[in-house]
Amino acid sequence: MPFRRFLLGATFCCFYLLFYFTNKYVLSVLKFTYPTLFQGWQTLVGGLLLAVSGKLGWVEVHSISRSAALSWLPGSVLFVGNIYAGSRALSRLPIPIFFTLYNASEVVACFIQKLIQREATSLMKLLSVMLLLAAAVCLPLHDPQFDPSGYFWAVIHFLCVGGYKVFKRSKSSLLSDLEQQYINYVFSVLLLAFSAHPTGDLFGALEFPFLHSYKFHSGCCASGVLGFLVLLATVRLKSSLPVEHCAAWVFLAKVLAAVLSLFVFDIVVNIPTVCCLLLSCLGEALFVYSKRSAAER
Repeated sequence: MPFRRFLLGATFCCFYLLFYFTNKYVLSVLKFTYPTLFQGWQTLVGGLLLAVSGKLGWVEVHSISRSAALSWLPGSVLFVGNIYAGSRALSRLPIPIFFTLYNASEVVACFIQKLIQREATSLMKLLSVMLLLAAAVCLPLHDPQFDPSGYFWAVIHFLCVGGYKVFKRSKSSLLSDLEQQYINYVFSVLLLAFSAHPTGDLFGALEFPFLHSYKFHSGCCASGVLGFLVLLATVRLKSSLPVEHCAAWVFLAKVLAAVLSLFVFDIVVNIPTVCCLLLSCLGEALFVYSKRSAAER
């Protein structure tokens, strides 16, 4: 049993790393900066694979009532904001910088949860949130590759992620994770498809120099499939392991992706930037530990 759990966690880490590396390659190396089309393709592939998997009985996706789908609509709006802004940010920011800012979503989620429920926060969780916030605030002040547009979209990204986390917790008993994601996929495809023309992405993509390159098509196909595999691995991880163990594997996947990206993609760092990255890692590690402490009580 421990080996099977380790294998499941290692598989999740591999899919997670490959997913972000593929996205970064298409968005930054090939410079395909048309998020409505790129994210629309990802969600279309994910939706089709999820629907086929459900029909074949590989995963459980029950019929979704109209009332349940409508109740999940705010979550889908946040999901679209998450993937759109995340795509914009990742195209301009190195992966370690992106993850450091992404971790600030826990600060947003904690703040919203505190306003809604007014529940007591443990000292460990409060300390971890403060470290994550400090790292995210100090990072743009010392980043030698500071990109205002990239940081702007990163802020939109982690605000949407934080709001989505809180919304998901409040609606988790109504729909399964796969059913929630299926609604997200359908809504995203429709919204992004209608947005491709007004945003100018459609005409811009027609002039994209790598449009007929096998590297571009391979990267886009791999990105869509890997996104679906990350979803399945995440759902399997959550159903097989305690919440604190799942958080630990996600933390490990981020660290591996951030460290290995230094050897794959171009990134310029200085000592203050490295300190901010390490501070974020420490904050997330303490956040994972706070979940373990909460589970033991």
